[in-house]
Amino acid sequence: MTGTLGENDSLARMLQRSGLAPGDAAQVSGLIARALPPDQLAPGTRFQMTLGAHASPLDPRPLETLSVRARFDLAIDIVRAGGGLALRQRAIPVDTAPVRLTGIVGSSLYRSARAAGASPQAVQDYLRTIDTVLPFEDIAPTDEFDLVVSYKRAADGQGQMGDLLYAGVRRGGQPRAQLLRWGSQGEFMSPEAMKGTMGGASSSLLAAPVEGHITSGFGWRRHPILGYVRMHAGIDFGAAWGAPIHAVSDGTVTFAGWHGGHGEYVRLDHGGGIGTGYGHMSRIAVAPGSHVVRGQVIGYVGSTGLSTGPHLHYELYRGGQVVDPASIGQIVRTQRVDPAQLAAYRTRLQAFLALRPGLSR
Repeated sequence: MTGTLGENDSLARMLQRSGLAPGDAAQVSGLIARALPPDQLAPGTRFQMTLGAHASPLDPRPLETLSVRARFDLAIDIVRAGGGLALRQRAIPVDTAPVRLTGIVGSSLYRSARAAGASPQAVQDYLRTIDTVLPFEDIAPTDEFDLVVSYKRAADGQGQMGDLLYAGVRRGGQPRAQLLRWGSQGEFMSPEAMKGTMGGASSSLLAAPVEGHITSGFGWRRHPILGYVRMHAGIDFGAAWGAPIHAVSDGTVTFAGWHGGHGEYVRLDHGGGIGTGYGHMSRIAVAPGSHVVRGQVIGYVGSTGLSTGPHLHYELYRGGQVVDPASIGQIVRTQRVDPAQLAAYRTRLQAFLALRPGLSR
């Protein structure tokens, strides 16, 4: 028979539901814990069991054998021998070479990438990565998608797809976008960025840092609390209390905390003299000095400081001066690396581009 470990389940409970006597279930749990900590058994793990004959009609069947793939690279067998249960571990050889998946975009980039063998998570990561440098409306149906993902292949034929390592788009055999995961932060970097300039491949700002509607624009207005006309140095977005607030582009947190009338406030530096500010938060989700990526949650909507209700006050700075957030749609990121890093980057990029596309080896 087969037993499946459920969410927030315990191994002993699952085994008893499958018909094992409490003593056998406790002994099996103890044996498996020798090979693998119980919290490393993932929900959905399946256990194949063979039960013996009843000693009497009211007694539970004794366990004869149990087999489980406890981890991608580890199988466990428990067998009855000499009147007791014994543990046997089998290491499963695993190859960790990455795979490359390519194809024509067609009518749906998502469906085409899935048809090429990419997992749903890999496709989502690919789309988010490409969107940072190339608007989807600029990708033609005849363009080619190109992605490389980490991949585990077990000796028994099972495969497991992992992180996205490279994302690219080609047109007529020429690259339109090339982004390689690089560095300790796991950021995706283009060859141009590695040289110190994005070379025109700018990073588009998120259309809005929060899901909501604009309630007040940039410019002079009568302040709803102070009662007199003064400059409103940003855009207000009406949104539900606790709604997530996202960084509009990659950057570094230069301030996170109480900021007078802004209440709980976060300031980001995006490089190139561009900065953004986010005010009236109910809770801050980042710390000063940390790096954030485009779309990352940095806090949650609230009504702290001089505020009449839950909303986000969003500011944009250029050269230290507030400007209308609608005046800047893109940020050019710069990052300089030493020649050794650039050479290593190019070597890894060429190695990925030399891979033969497809899951089969």
